[in-house]
Amino acid sequence: MMLSLLFFLAFAPWCIHSEEQLLIGMTLVRNATAHGARCLDGSLPGYHLHRGFGAGANNWILQFEGGGWCNDVSSCLERAKTRRGSTRLMSELEVFSGILSNNASLNPDFYNWNRVKLRYCDGASFSGDSKFDNGTSLLYFRGQKIWEAIIHDLLPKGLASASKALLSGCSAGGLATFLHCDNFTKMLPSNATVKCLSDAGFFLDVRDMSSNHTMRSFYHDLVSLQGIEKNLNRNCTRSINQPELCFFPQYALQYITTPYFILNSAYDVFQFHHSLVPPSADLHGHWNGCKLNPAACNANQIDLLQGMRHDMLTALKPFYKSSTRGGMFINSCFAHCQSESRDTWFAVDSPTVHNKTIAEAVGDWYFDRRVTKEIDCPYPCDTTCHNLIPPSSPQV
Repeated sequence: MMLSLLFFLAFAPWCIHSEEQLLIGMTLVRNATAHGARCLDGSLPGYHLHRGFGAGANNWILQFEGGGWCNDVSSCLERAKTRRGSTRLMSELEVFSGILSNNASLNPDFYNWNRVKLRYCDGASFSGDSKFDNGTSLLYFRGQKIWEAIIHDLLPKGLASASKALLSGCSAGGLATFLHCDNFTKMLPSNATVKCLSDAGFFLDVRDMSSNHTMRSFYHDLVSLQGIEKNLNRNCTRSINQPELCFFPQYALQYITTPYFILNSAYDVFQFHHSLVPPSADLHGHWNGCKLNPAACNANQIDLLQGMRHDMLTALKPFYKSSTRGGMFINSCFAHCQSESRDTWFAVDSPTVHNKTIAEAVGDWYFDRRVTKEIDCPYPCDTTCHNLIPPSSPQV
């Protein structure tokens, strides 16, 4: 229960500059229920669309919203009463910045594309297909149907004739790109250039500091509760003894055929706080200071964090070596989600690796300008970082 609610956090970028914001209204998918698509509470799914123009009028970015998961009935019932489980409780307007900005000086490669943000209300990275009904409480686990309904709503609006497309997402939305990348490609014209980007979605299957498989256990319950296994990559599930492990990107990645870009911090703060050092493994709060400020970490804590970086690079090594069309940007910042904020996407002081910003790296990869597989040096060597430490997690 506690872990489920901890994973409820959005961990989205929270620092936005003071220039005039681009606010985009929500579109509800009115015929979604005909496709069986509902949010946790039964409300209609939604998205925000800002039209492209000029040379980008036939190009599309679809961005999955992030926001954690719920893996048991009680946490999903609580989630259904919030904006993470109901479009009725979401803000009508959404800020488009970073990779969704329409300002050429802030988003030079994608500013004039059709840009879409898919709102997240199913609690399972747009992948579930089940329902809970005990006669008193009712929950819809219909993330897969939501994904399909939104796509079918966008196809006649121009997506069906896309020339170029990029499926992206942050956090739980970044994980969703691994789950839906090849499916997205199949829905678009065969001559379209289609690629996928995961931002802070490369969640690792590793033991926590107490040698427990915290994330593996969490995802096992999530896959079971929401009926996800049938929607996982079949080549992956056929090749592994525990099919639910294919929810982890490190197992599914090798079976994705669409060109892929992985943007992640080697010290991702969500994985640091909830996978490497979950509250259950630090009951006395010895890590509280280190979690709030990396400079406060002692030598043993730094060693453990360097181990997390090593695990991530090890998991990515086959992709780094064998993928001829893939891209990477693995920096050493304490952050989680870096594509949706101007500060970390493409600003004067944005984080860089080898003098390249995230926006430049993604653009170079997407448009085949040059090979982009950037890996940062270990903490604390990178002085360009924005170490974005999230506020304290809610306690149950």
